[in-house]
Amino acid sequence: MIIDTHAHVSFPQFEGEVLAVLERAKEAGVEKIVNVGCDPKSCKDSVRMVAEHENVYGTLGMHPYEAAGVSLDLMREWEKVIAGDAGKKIVAIGECGLDYFKADVPREVQKEAFRLQVDLAKGVGLPLIVHNRNADEDCLEILDEMAEDLNVVFHCYGSDLNFAQKLWQRGIYTSFTGIITYPNARNLHEVVREVPMDLFMVETDCPYLAPQNHRGERNEPAYVVEVVREVARLKGKSFKEIARVSTDNAERFFKKLI
Repeated sequence: MIIDTHAHVSFPQFEGEVLAVLERAKEAGVEKIVNVGCDPKSCKDSVRMVAEHENVYGTLGMHPYEAAGVSLDLMREWEKVIAGDAGKKIVAIGECGLDYFKADVPREVQKEAFRLQVDLAKGVGLPLIVHNRNADEDCLEILDEMAEDLNVVFHCYGSDLNFAQKLWQRGIYTSFTGIITYPNARNLHEVVREVPMDLFMVETDCPYLAPQNHRGERNEPAYVVEVVREVARLKGKSFKEIARVSTDNAERFFKKLI
């Protein structure tokens, strides 16, 4: 069994095709999918999808692009959702974090939104999915300040080995996407080789970042198999072992997946 720990199957790119996409994932050995919320609509869709599909789990989060919309009132709304029936399959808070590369939102607004979501994760006892782009040290400063005893993953890891080692020393997970299959992703290849076996997960981040064999196509959960295959190659392990270990890690991280 393989788990796609970060997908956006409620996005418009999959409209009218969700059942077929989920079936292809199952045929590929992808038994569970975490559908990640990143804005108001995708969070509502995530709650809906977990009720409709047995093998789909959800998260609630506001991406840094949406940071201006994060408020205490929104956090209270999410607390109610998590306390209700849907909350049984809401497995994390996020994606949330900081993006200093593209986000057209002031940094202080992003930081406050991130802090509110970290605080919510602590309050409801759920792990945290972090989006980080060009904001390594500010992300880490907030996590060091607030996230003690939280399960935290830096999804779609894209920073260097030095920063990854800082995360691993804190017990923070790194999750890898199809980017690691790109021939020019040599810095990430080094990270994958060095990642501790108990601190990594695999994901698609679909519909984006299709692996090399599918470049130019819409990404989908079935393709997370290619990420597992590349992790195995880079670490000199068997596909079967990496599939098993990545699944064990995901089930330990997202406790409600078991």
